[in-house]
Amino acid sequence: MKASLKINEAACCAPAGELVDAKASPGFSQLLRALGDETRFQIIALLASASDALCVCEIEARFDLSQATISHHLRVLRDAGVVSASKRGTWVYYAVDVDRVDDLLRIHKVLRR
Repeated sequence: MKASLKINEAACCAPAGELVDAKASPGFSQLLRALGDETRFQIIALLASASDALCVCEIEARFDLSQATISHHLRVLRDAGVVSASKRGTWVYYAVDVDRVDDLLRIHKVLRR
């Protein structure tokens, strides 16, 4: 019985899989943290469903949150590179950054190995 126990211990303690190369996954954790908040995820879904960039006032109107709270969430999304912002007159317009969203596909590929 002891011999089979040692075999099971050896199998249990064997390295499991590979680590993701940090250089191959730049900012993945920042991206996932940004999308991990329900409001930010809803903002991204709203922007993704829009045919063009949305004015910050259009985004704010969809939520029962203060302007400051929406601005905070948009800043987190901008810092993570998930959305792009462009100023048009006095208003800022937001759109999903397609290149950054492609990182979600790369994350999916890593998880499906």
